[in-house]
Amino acid sequence: MLSTDYSHVPNFTGYMQQVFDHVRQGPARQRILDIPAGNGILSAKLAELRHDTVCADINRERSDYVYADLNAVLPFSDGEFDTVLCLEGLEHVLDPQQLIRELCRITKKGGRVILSTPNIQNAWSRLQFLCTGYYYQYGPWMCRQLAPGELRDRGHIAPMTYLQLRYHFALNGARIEAVDGDKWKRKAAIPFLWLFLLWGKFWSRRLQRIEPDANPAECREVFAHMESPALQYSRSLIVIARKEG
Repeated sequence: MLSTDYSHVPNFTGYMQQVFDHVRQGPARQRILDIPAGNGILSAKLAELRHDTVCADINRERSDYVYADLNAVLPFSDGEFDTVLCLEGLEHVLDPQQLIRELCRITKKGGRVILSTPNIQNAWSRLQFLCTGYYYQYGPWMCRQLAPGELRDRGHIAPMTYLQLRYHFALNGARIEAVDGDKWKRKAAIPFLWLFLLWGKFWSRRLQRIEPDANPAECREVFAHMESPALQYSRSLIVIARKEG
């Protein structure tokens, strides 16, 4: 079980580095929201590049944080930010669809939402689910059963697939334009899992051919993302969504 009211990592992680690099590839001066900001390491590095960074969290890590509960309406105006970062927060909320809606609402048209969450679709997680009935990083010891309205970290309670993320971003006017990931999970097992993944690829193509409503262009983009090394092997899934407009 979790031992703290609100958890966050103490160091600059691989997924933070990946997200930092994606932000750096954007405009030179951006207004950026980091939510949940954790200990503020990523925001501090972005501020060194002279971005206008805002940290928001429900924790009390720093006095300059904006207080924000990911389970509620976020305290920001529509279209306030060029880039919204939400790293390892989605899996902790009761209603991830509402959070995605809020992240899109406060992002400017043409701006980006960059989100990371435990990758339940990597090959190891698929094998683990087949054998145990639960995904990697979603074991029964990784959540708290709390009372309604109790403001403490519930742990990992909301697993989301790439297809779910894609659907809910599109529903709120944003399109996933790229996927990325951090370190690969269980590298030693990858040769064993290749056959497993190859069979899945052929299975998907067969289903596409027999489904009358399948959109070939849409399927090509989905398969390109789902069959990328980032989604198939990485520990954390990173999606970069662009708000239309």
